[in-house]
Amino acid sequence: MSQNMNENKERFILIAVDTGNDDAARSVKELAELLDTAGGETAGTVIQARDARHPGTYLGSGKIQEVKELVEETGADGVIADDELSPSEMKNLEDALGVTVLDRTMLILDIFAGRATTREGKLQVELAQLRYRMTRLSGRGTEFSRLGGGIGTRGPGESKLETDRRRIRTRISTLKREVEDLARHRDVTRQERKKSGVPVIAIVGYTNAGKSTLLNRLSDAGVLSEDKLFATLDPTTRQVKLPAGETALFTDTVGFIHKLPHHLVDAFRSTLEEAKYADVIAHVVDVSDPSWGLYSDVVYRTLAELGVTGKPVVTVYNKYDLVEKEAKTAEAEGREVRMLPKDPKAELTVRASALTGEGIEAFLKAVEDVLGENKVLFELVLPFSRAGEIQTIRKYGQLIQEEYTEEGIFVRAKVPSRLRDRLIAETEGSNG
Repeated sequence: MSQNMNENKERFILIAVDTGNDDAARSVKELAELLDTAGGETAGTVIQARDARHPGTYLGSGKIQEVKELVEETGADGVIADDELSPSEMKNLEDALGVTVLDRTMLILDIFAGRATTREGKLQVELAQLRYRMTRLSGRGTEFSRLGGGIGTRGPGESKLETDRRRIRTRISTLKREVEDLARHRDVTRQERKKSGVPVIAIVGYTNAGKSTLLNRLSDAGVLSEDKLFATLDPTTRQVKLPAGETALFTDTVGFIHKLPHHLVDAFRSTLEEAKYADVIAHVVDVSDPSWGLYSDVVYRTLAELGVTGKPVVTVYNKYDLVEKEAKTAEAEGREVRMLPKDPKAELTVRASALTGEGIEAFLKAVEDVLGENKVLFELVLPFSRAGEIQTIRKYGQLIQEEYTEEGIFVRAKVPSRLRDRLIAETEGSNG
């Protein structure tokens, strides 16, 4: 939403259907936070308990009337549903309510459009938006005339959203090729990292868990860090020195969220898959949020969807300073003190605060310990012409013995297996 600070915010009524399969109240609370991130304001909330959503209008007729009265009473600019609506549901609701109707997917896409800063990020967002809107052209062609400003309209713009399917398909094809080109470049970069032997740690977590704050604490990365959902979209990678002196690369990734639109998962797949090629997953959890357990499940489900399985995990129970403060208050008031169970999917768990720095050294030591389990012991005689590799071994592993002989430099070291393989192959090549 592109508005000046002194202009009035767009105001929306939030609606949801509670089928009993999900915590609808919590989900709508998160929807309100998403709206705040987009620059809007919640004017009211309506949740209907039903066995299933109404097939034509999402809500039942009685609740629609209640929403309509609330819209008139509050002067709201529109309504946002907490689920992805079908084209007919959206049209029927707009006809019944007389105001703009958006859904959760449109809101998230709008936030991504406003937050993407790199060329890759912008291309991925536009691709996701066009794919979403392509499925909604049927029967809604005239409604796209309202795409001119406000929440839910950021991104490609009206000129790129003509109802001519052929033109949109052509644009999607162009974007897919560009995104694939960037994905190939990203893959080359990954291969170079792999060849160098430098370990990679992917920082993952629910949106607003504190991933960017953690990366800033580790490396002074200067990544935007706000108390908003999806404060940053574009991945940032920084070198960080571990306690024993080894250098590792830490990569911040796009935050996950409940009901993350599949259009975004598809468009951002190459970005999200940074975790797939990492040596260690650093899972950041905001334990000050009472729903952190549910959010952790969302993260693991999304990782599984991306094929990220079998990776060692270090869980950072972030914002623990707030939990400790609450625990002291609860103890003083005689209330039950909330305990933190161990993450069953994690190799190690660490209690920390990325904001204050508490527990950060313990986190780095935990990462180092996990990486150490993946190192292999080997012996090799390096030619004198390759003496510079000694520094590489020190940087990415542990040099146990170094001895100069007539044949060359005898080394005994513990390094990542891929670095060992490279050193052996290149030594054999130079000797051959």
